[in-house]
Amino acid sequence: MSGLFNEVLGTEVQVPEEPKRIASFSPAATETLFSLGLGKSVVGVSAFCARPAEVREKRRLGSYNTVRDEVLDELRPDLIITVTGYQREFAVRLSKKYPVYPLELPLSVAGIVDFVVKVGLVAGAPDKGRSLGAELIRRIGKLRGDEGLRGYVEIDLGGPVTFGARSYITDAFGLLGCASIYGRERAEWLTPDLAAVARANPDLMVYEAKMFSTFDEAKLADLLRARGWQGLLAAKSGNVFLTPGPLDFLAHHGPSFITEALPWLENRFRMARERIVA
Repeated sequence: MSGLFNEVLGTEVQVPEEPKRIASFSPAATETLFSLGLGKSVVGVSAFCARPAEVREKRRLGSYNTVRDEVLDELRPDLIITVTGYQREFAVRLSKKYPVYPLELPLSVAGIVDFVVKVGLVAGAPDKGRSLGAELIRRIGKLRGDEGLRGYVEIDLGGPVTFGARSYITDAFGLLGCASIYGRERAEWLTPDLAAVARANPDLMVYEAKMFSTFDEAKLADLLRARGWQGLLAAKSGNVFLTPGPLDFLAHHGPSFITEALPWLENRFRMARERIVA
């Protein structure tokens, strides 16, 4: 057992050198643990942990900020991983009874790499964490994007949400040459002004539906019409893109954001440039 200082809690967290019973309330941390080959050590996860598919076999502990204490007591975790932001108060509350290590939410694509390395350090697999981090850096280095595009991104998180300067999503757009129309707002996320989006008339739009919903291209077209956006440049040029699958795609900062979401964005941005030029 060793003490790992945590900036969020302002104290040392007593964690085994190699934790054997890990509970994760962070979908990104859960995916990272499995990517590091530590899936067998994960004994419980939140209801929103969906990657990889094997995680479905794990006990469900609660949601982002709720917990079934009786299940947690039964599982006897020697490490609980959460994140900051929306889980900060939840983490502080859990830490009164359990060994909790909150990790900082990444503000950039580089922060996602740092997050992965930190999960490895906390979970007793520092070499594996650094190795995965290095592989993610190599993946990022292969991405390409010419500057000049202006884009808008929206995710349904129980209502329309877009992202400002303090978001890894905004950073990802910039990395691939697309300036977000809300990219200078000093916030991680905010509720968009739909009339202001129309006035900005972006070159492209990326839309992510609510997790687990049955949202499709037809419903996206209906949404554009309902907002009167069908005449905007992005819509007229065919540059309104729906993220794939029913899971969080951009709203997920695990390793798959770099291995799957960034290449997907790179491809869509290339398509958008070609269509605008044509």
